[in-house]
Amino acid sequence: MRILITNDDGIHGAGLALAERVARSLTDDVFVVAPESEQSGVAHSLSINDPLRLREISSRHFAVKGTPTDCVIMGVRKLLADRPPDLILSGVNSGQNLAEDVSYSGTIAGAIEGTLLGIPSIALSQVYDFFAGRRHIHWACAEAHAADVIRKLVAAGIPRGVLMNVNFPNCAPEEVKGVAVTMQGQRSNDLMHIEDRKDGRGIPYYWICFRRGNFTPGPGTDLEAVEANKISVTPLRLDFTDHPTLTRLSAAFE
Repeated sequence: MRILITNDDGIHGAGLALAERVARSLTDDVFVVAPESEQSGVAHSLSINDPLRLREISSRHFAVKGTPTDCVIMGVRKLLADRPPDLILSGVNSGQNLAEDVSYSGTIAGAIEGTLLGIPSIALSQVYDFFAGRRHIHWACAEAHAADVIRKLVAAGIPRGVLMNVNFPNCAPEEVKGVAVTMQGQRSNDLMHIEDRKDGRGIPYYWICFRRGNFTPGPGTDLEAVEANKISVTPLRLDFTDHPTLTRLSAAFE
């Protein structure tokens, strides 16, 4: 099995090295193609107005001056054009990709692009407490459990047009309470706010920020699973069509 790995935290991201170690426990045929710099929050963006610069870091390790989407395209259509990968892993992301995060995430985008290219793709993220005063990431959780989850997903089969979004909970490996196959959740929409600041010259600037919120995650969702220290596995479809509305509108426009 040939595996291509990418991420959105950049070629030097700790989660990228972790993903490679996990991949090498599954196969010795592994390639890494990741962004030259951090691309968090770029979503499924594609570089069409700037050239792509490819830099070989070492054997089978490449950095691309571009987005995670660019990296997957370069890996599949250029570097591995003679023999495409059998599986794409995107991550392991530093932080969760749950609920509406999937709309913004470069990690998810890497898996989306792989799916568009017809290759089974899995996004991997390690949850941590975003609001803690000092960031502590339980990388050991993903490292201990990722290989088994990937094996089971590959064995079960990943349908065309579907990517797998896997989130490891914010806990030590031995505290994980199983795997939950989940729906995409939804947070309260009042968690995002704009923070006003001023620079050294007194000129205002702004940060998009998030605050803690008191809400109960929906049953069966990715948010509920990680709160319960479970690994969340969410199948995401590329087809955005809302079929019930399609049927209703078809009748309205007859």
